[in-house]
Amino acid sequence: MSNVPVAVVTGSNKGIGLAIVRALCKQFPGDVYLTSRDPGRGQAAVAQLQGEGLRPLFHQLDIDDLQSIRALRDFLKEKYGGLNVLVNNAGIAFKVHDTTPFAIQAEVTLKTNFFGTRNVCTELLPLMKPYGRVVNVSSMVSSSALGGCSQELQQKFRSDSITEDELVQLMTKFVEDTKKNIHGQEGWPNTAYGVSKIGVTVLSRIQARVLDEQRQGEHILLNACCPGWVRTDMAGPQATKSPDEGAETPVYLALLPPSADAPHGQFVSNKTVRAW
Repeated sequence: MSNVPVAVVTGSNKGIGLAIVRALCKQFPGDVYLTSRDPGRGQAAVAQLQGEGLRPLFHQLDIDDLQSIRALRDFLKEKYGGLNVLVNNAGIAFKVHDTTPFAIQAEVTLKTNFFGTRNVCTELLPLMKPYGRVVNVSSMVSSSALGGCSQELQQKFRSDSITEDELVQLMTKFVEDTKKNIHGQEGWPNTAYGVSKIGVTVLSRIQARVLDEQRQGEHILLNACCPGWVRTDMAGPQATKSPDEGAETPVYLALLPPSADAPHGQFVSNKTVRAW
C-alpha cells in the first residue's frame, strides 16, 4: 500500500475538471487521478497534460454507474488505504434551447448531478483520511434557483437540521412533480439544473455536519463551491472565465492547509463564503 497522498477529480477529461487536474498536478504533493466515463477521452486528456510536462494518472469513473464508483473505491482502498482529496466535478446540463421535455431533463439532470454525486460521496467519504478535503462543485444557479422556490421549500433547503434522507425525498419529489407537470404549483423553479445544484449545495451542508458529528478531530473539510461562469462545452463561448480561472476556487478548497479549520460546510464563490 502506498503512503503517497492521492487526489481524485470526477468528470475531468475536459473543461473545469481538466483545469482542476492541471492545477493539482502542479500544486498537490501526491498522485492526481483524472477520471472520465470514456477511457479513450480520459487517456487523451492525460496525454494532453503529459504534453504540458505534468503527470496525472487515469481511472475510469462513470458517476451514473454504482459498479464503476465501487471499482474506484476498491482501487483507492487497496492502493492508497484511503483518499486525501476528492473533487466532485462531474455534472451535466441541457442547453437553454434544448427541446427535450422538461420532465426528462429533470430526471436525467438530477440522476447525474445530485444522485450520482451523492453515490460517489456515499462510497468515497468513508475513505477520506484525516485532514482530507472534499469539494462538491455546485453553481451560483443553486442560489438563484433557491430564490425561485416557495417559502416553504426555501425553509427546508436552508434548514440546519435537514437530513440526507429528507433531501433525497425532496429531490425525488421534484422529478415526480415534473412528470405530473405540477412542479410550478408545488413551489419549484423552472430549472432542472438549478434544482440539481440546490441538491449538491444542501448535501454538502449535511455532509459537513455529519463529519463533525461522526469524525470530530479528523480535521476533514468539506465544502460546495461555484467555479463561476466558465467557457466550457456546458456554458458556451460567451462565458467570462477561462477553465483555469474556473478551477481557482475548487483548487483553493482542495488545498486548504492542514492548519485550516474553515471554511467547512459552506458555499464558496471566488474563494469567499456566500450566504445560503
